[in-house]
Amino acid sequence: NMGMVVYVVLIIAFTYFYAFVQVNPEKMAENLKKQGSYVPGIRPGEQTKKYITKVLYRLTFVGSIFLAVIAILPIIATKFMNLPQAIQLGGTSLLIVIGVAIETMKSLEAQVNEKEY
Repeated sequence: NMGMVVYVVLIIAFTYFYAFVQVNPEKMAENLKKQGSYVPGIRPGEQTKKYITKVLYRLTFVGSIFLAVIAILPIIATKFMNLPQAIQLGGTSLLIVIGVAIETMKSLEAQVNEKEY
Protein backbone atom coordinates (compact mmCIF):
# COMPACT_ATOMS: atom_id res chain seq x y z
CA ASN A 1 0.00 0.00 0.00
CA MET A 2 1.45 3.36 -1.08
CA GLY A 3 -0.02 5.17 1.93
CA MET A 4 1.85 2.90 4.32
CA VAL A 5 5.13 3.50 2.49
CA VAL A 6 4.65 7.28 2.64
CA TYR A 7 3.78 6.98 6.36
CA VAL A 8 7.01 5.05 7.09
CA VAL A 9 9.14 7.45 5.01
CA LEU A 10 7.65 10.45 6.85
CA ILE A 11 8.31 8.85 10.24
CA ILE A 12 11.93 8.20 9.31
CA ALA A 13 12.40 11.71 7.85
CA PHE A 14 10.89 13.48 10.85
CA THR A 15 12.92 11.33 13.25
CA TYR A 16 16.12 12.55 11.57
CA PHE A 17 14.85 16.13 11.56
CA TYR A 18 13.98 15.98 15.27
CA ALA A 19 17.31 14.34 16.17
CA PHE A 20 19.35 17.02 14.44
CA VAL A 21 17.21 19.81 15.92
CA GLN A 22 17.76 18.40 19.41
CA VAL A 23 21.45 17.55 19.00
CA ASN A 24 23.46 20.06 16.99
CA PRO A 25 26.80 18.28 16.29
CA GLU A 26 28.59 21.53 15.42
CA LYS A 27 27.51 23.25 18.63
CA MET A 28 28.24 20.15 20.70
CA ALA A 29 31.76 19.86 19.26
CA GLU A 30 32.33 23.56 19.90
CA ASN A 31 31.12 23.27 23.51
CA LEU A 32 33.36 20.26 24.14
CA LYS A 33 36.34 22.19 22.76
CA LYS A 34 35.56 25.25 24.93
CA GLN A 35 35.31 23.05 28.04
CA GLY A 36 38.61 21.39 27.25
CA SER A 37 36.85 18.05 26.81
CA TYR A 38 37.24 15.66 23.94
CA VAL A 39 36.09 12.31 22.62
CA PRO A 40 38.90 9.78 23.23
CA GLY A 41 40.73 9.04 19.99
CA ILE A 42 39.08 11.95 18.14
CA ARG A 43 40.71 15.36 17.68
CA PRO A 44 38.74 18.37 18.97
CA GLY A 45 36.94 20.59 16.48
CA GLU A 46 35.96 19.42 13.00
CA GLN A 47 36.87 15.75 13.63
CA THR A 48 34.65 15.71 16.73
CA LYS A 49 31.78 17.26 14.76
CA LYS A 50 32.10 14.58 12.06
CA TYR A 51 32.24 11.84 14.69
CA ILE A 52 29.15 13.12 16.54
CA THR A 53 27.27 13.44 13.23
CA LYS A 54 28.19 9.87 12.26
CA VAL A 55 27.06 8.49 15.63
CA LEU A 56 23.85 10.53 15.49
CA TYR A 57 23.03 9.16 12.01
CA ARG A 58 23.52 5.58 13.22
CA LEU A 59 21.47 6.00 16.38
CA THR A 60 18.72 7.87 14.57
CA PHE A 61 18.50 5.17 11.90
CA VAL A 62 17.90 2.47 14.52
CA GLY A 63 15.44 4.69 16.39
CA SER A 64 13.53 5.68 13.28
CA ILE A 65 13.12 2.06 12.17
CA PHE A 66 11.89 1.18 15.67
CA LEU A 67 9.37 4.05 15.61
CA ALA A 68 8.18 3.09 12.13
CA VAL A 69 7.64 -0.53 13.21
CA ILE A 70 5.68 0.54 16.31
CA ALA A 71 3.54 2.95 14.28
CA ILE A 72 2.85 0.55 11.40
CA LEU A 73 2.26 -2.63 13.43
CA PRO A 74 -1.38 -1.79 14.31
CA ILE A 75 -2.13 -1.04 10.65
CA ILE A 76 -0.66 -4.36 9.53
CA ALA A 77 -2.49 -6.18 12.34
CA THR A 78 -5.87 -4.77 11.28
CA LYS A 79 -5.30 -5.85 7.67
CA PHE A 80 -4.24 -9.43 8.37
CA MET A 81 -6.24 -10.25 11.50
CA ASN A 82 -9.58 -8.64 10.59
CA LEU A 83 -9.50 -6.36 13.63
CA PRO A 84 -11.58 -3.16 13.92
CA GLN A 85 -10.17 -0.07 12.16
CA ALA A 86 -10.11 1.87 15.45
CA ILE A 87 -7.07 -0.13 16.56
CA GLN A 88 -4.96 1.39 13.74
CA LEU A 89 -4.25 4.49 15.78
CA GLY A 90 -2.93 2.36 18.66
CA GLY A 91 0.79 2.58 17.86
CA THR A 92 0.85 6.29 17.16
CA SER A 93 -1.32 7.08 20.18
CA LEU A 94 0.91 4.94 22.36
CA LEU A 95 4.00 6.83 21.17
CA ILE A 96 2.35 10.17 21.95
CA VAL A 97 1.21 9.09 25.42
CA ILE A 98 4.64 7.70 26.31
CA GLY A 99 6.40 10.80 24.95
CA VAL A 100 4.18 13.13 26.99
CA ALA A 101 4.64 10.97 30.10
CA ILE A 102 8.43 11.03 29.76
CA GLU A 103 8.50 14.81 29.26
CA THR A 104 6.19 15.29 32.26
CA MET A 105 8.47 13.12 34.42
CA LYS A 106 11.52 15.11 33.31
CA SER A 107 9.74 18.36 34.11
CA LEU A 108 8.69 17.15 37.56
CA GLU A 109 12.18 15.84 38.26
CA ALA A 110 13.69 19.20 37.27
CA GLN A 111 11.30 21.03 39.60
CA VAL A 112 12.12 18.71 42.51
CA ASN A 113 15.85 19.15 41.90
CA GLU A 114 15.40 22.92 41.66
CA LYS A 115 13.72 23.07 45.07
CA GLU A 116 16.54 21.06 46.66
CA TYR A 117 19.07 23.80 45.85
